[in-house]
Amino acid sequence: MLDLELLKSFVSVVDTGGFTRAGERVHRTQSTVSQQIKRLEESLGYPLLHRDGRQATPTEQGERLLSYSRRILALEQEARDSLARPTGDGIIRLGIPEDFAAYRLPELLSNFTRARPGIRLDVRCGLSVAMRQALERGELELALYKRDAGEKGGVAAWRERLQWVTSRKHPIDFVRDPLPLVMSEQGCLYRNRMIHAIERAGRAWHIAYTSPNLAGIQAAVSAGLGVSILPTLAVLPDHRLLRPAHGFPTITTTEIALVAGPNPTPATRFLAERLAQFCAATTQATGPRRGREAAGPRRGRLLAA
Repeated sequence: MLDLELLKSFVSVVDTGGFTRAGERVHRTQSTVSQQIKRLEESLGYPLLHRDGRQATPTEQGERLLSYSRRILALEQEARDSLARPTGDGIIRLGIPEDFAAYRLPELLSNFTRARPGIRLDVRCGLSVAMRQALERGELELALYKRDAGEKGGVAAWRERLQWVTSRKHPIDFVRDPLPLVMSEQGCLYRNRMIHAIERAGRAWHIAYTSPNLAGIQAAVSAGLGVSILPTLAVLPDHRLLRPAHGFPTITTTEIALVAGPNPTPATRFLAERLAQFCAATTQATGPRRGREAAGPRRGRLLAA
């Protein structure tokens, strides 16, 4: 088991670059900090620091430990903060996809924190697959993510409307083969949908641009580097929509799901209801909906992920 005090001293040495300044930070003498680092190295079996006079820099193993140390210490402090709060306060860890983070959702979350000042809101933004995994690992209390249409479980789900897009200013010849595609990294639901749809249409393709974030994909499409699919929320004015008449099939096999972890608190339920209202209004405002979509969201009880 890693000793938290030893980890604190190790992080302080790396941050300050030396044992003396690290000792001042953790209120220990220079010799005590040096002994703590030695104990930590002996317990792990690896040298963690390069020592050069008064300077200290992490070894390769030290660099690896540094990231874990920061996370362990941050979690320890979070636990202390949570226990120190009066009954009724707490933390809600929320995961959201990037396109919703860039849309009006931050305003809703800001209003929520002002209305519930005793609640600490921890929002994480990223790929839906990462948000889903974090919820399943118990690292989130609530998550909004994209998934295959028709999956079970969750507070509510809304069928998503995706659009094929190219550049309005620099349109590519989209009838040529291979077709250049702009997409996110592996694990993105849209990436798989895009490739499968193009292949079903009998088209050859190649990856022209890969970006880990939404802004990069939007910019690459605007610059004319290729075509992509985006949720209606993320389509920009300088994007041109591509229709089935252009050879791009409709993609309606994804949905936005709001899912809570097990045993949600009243505050988590309250935030879930606010998010459900937001998503319902947002999906209704983004283009025509037909058939099953016109009936509105599929609602359910707060269920475990």
